[in-house]
Amino acid sequence: MEDEKKSSAVSDVSAWAMNVISSVGIIMANKQLMSPSGYAFSFATTLTGFHFAVTALVGFVSNVSGYSASKHVPLWELLWFSVVANMSITGMNLSLMLNSVGFYQISKLSMIPVVCVMEWVIHGKHYSREVKMAVVVVVVGVGVCTVTDVKVNAKGFLCACMAVLSTSLQQITIGSLQKKYSIGSFELLSKTAPIQAFSLLVLGPFIDYYLNGQFIMNYKLSSGAILFILLSCSLAVFCNVSQYLCIGRFSAVSFQVLGHMKTMCVLTLGWLLFDSQLTLKNILGMALAVLGMVVYSWAVEVEKQVNSSIIAHLKSKESSTEEEIRLLKDGAENTNVKDVELGGSKS
Repeated sequence: MEDEKKSSAVSDVSAWAMNVISSVGIIMANKQLMSPSGYAFSFATTLTGFHFAVTALVGFVSNVSGYSASKHVPLWELLWFSVVANMSITGMNLSLMLNSVGFYQISKLSMIPVVCVMEWVIHGKHYSREVKMAVVVVVVGVGVCTVTDVKVNAKGFLCACMAVLSTSLQQITIGSLQKKYSIGSFELLSKTAPIQAFSLLVLGPFIDYYLNGQFIMNYKLSSGAILFILLSCSLAVFCNVSQYLCIGRFSAVSFQVLGHMKTMCVLTLGWLLFDSQLTLKNILGMALAVLGMVVYSWAVEVEKQVNSSIIAHLKSKESSTEEEIRLLKDGAENTNVKDVELGGSKS
């Protein structure tokens, strides 16, 4: 039993580590690829299409080689999920373009309470007071270290709402589909990636043209840009797989809360590698966010232990009730036998 717990803990840590490392790595690679001082490849939506195309190819090779088994998921559910996921990607890009960086960060932070409300509405899930307090601490901490200027307009606000709602729904749906069809994270990703790749590669160039006024066919590829595109696509495979793994193992809320560790890593690496400014306000905000993450992890663990003890108590109560019913039945049968015997002796 202890070996199983240790193995599960190692798998959990490995999934988180893969997600954090690949996510931070892809942000750094994309920063070099897209920045004007780098290769100025400003086609984020099309690049995401490349990401899912490579992920779909890896999934196809895995299925053909027998490494992963293919389970049936209705096509309409895969299409629905892909639409929501693509709305998330497009909404995020539009929100970043139309809003200030400060409001964009606030919209990303709002995903945690939105996911909580959605899980309560859809699945009837409730959270303890400690979990709610930890979520508030994380949101405040990340807000302190990332939010600067806050400017908002009507179009930007609508795009931010679309991005937050679709991203939250997408992350909840990943966990729901895995549980509903008993399908692994990689198998589910292998089914959704081709649909997302096709739709993003078809629509992506037009969305990018609307965002930055440039068409991808006019971009002059260099060997350096190709190298970073391949690096970004390779990291995206690990990022996508680890995201599905983490949400399948934990929950959408946990993924959002602990996922802000990536924000801390990006800020630190930006300071180390790209000479970004790191102020006392940033440091205090990061410290507060990390404290919130630690408290959240503790609160979730306490909640698990409480739920386990309640389930164990209910099971023991059920077993004792069944035992009582069995004894009563045995007692009634014995009484009937005695009555029959007494009746026979009297006659």
